[in-house]
Amino acid sequence: MGPLPQTVRLIVQIFRPGADTIARLLMVSVAAFPVLAVGLTYRLWASPYATQQNVVREQPVPFSHQHHVGGLGIACRYCHTSVETARFAGLPPTHTCMSCHSQIWTNAEMLAPVRGSLATNTPIHWRRVHTLPDYVYFDHSVHIAKGVGCSTCHGAVQSMPLMRQAAPLTMSWCLDCHRNPERNLRSREEVYDMTWTPPPDQETRGKVLKAQYHIQSADRLSECSICHR
Repeated sequence: MGPLPQTVRLIVQIFRPGADTIARLLMVSVAAFPVLAVGLTYRLWASPYATQQNVVREQPVPFSHQHHVGGLGIACRYCHTSVETARFAGLPPTHTCMSCHSQIWTNAEMLAPVRGSLATNTPIHWRRVHTLPDYVYFDHSVHIAKGVGCSTCHGAVQSMPLMRQAAPLTMSWCLDCHRNPERNLRSREEVYDMTWTPPPDQETRGKVLKAQYHIQSADRLSECSICHR
């Protein structure tokens, strides 16, 4: 048999020996891409970039919890008066701020918005730091009554020069507590203790407090309707 025509030889040589390996890699990549994309999206959604964890928001007045709580020892309920009775902890009206600042730091430049608010009877428009989606139901009074302390969700505010979101506040983060509330329960006398740390026998104490506070089972606390109403 004689040699193949030139045109036939060109067709045979189109695919090099490594072409099969490249084709297999491409097929694997196409199959793996959706999985990797979903995984990357999930990691990004749970990252501080998406949850805004540790982000310090600019406020009309640079209020320092480190100074007022950590330094002066002002109690949480002095400013957040509705934390035990309502869904929202509440923000202090201007006259609460001026109950002190009409006597001290009366002419401080940083307090000009506070003085202006009092003079015009216009509330200060604080920027919310801990923001939950509209479809999430959260009640401060329930958590306080059941022995969940402020620092469990808000972190060590007594050391924050400017307020920031200490916890991720994601659904998985909330469910971790709802499925095992014992590790975060305290006596009601310790709810406002910002330096509280779990004792070595927290698991045992938590179980006792769970029964004492009539906290529902983990299965019930994990139901959708608890937080989505």
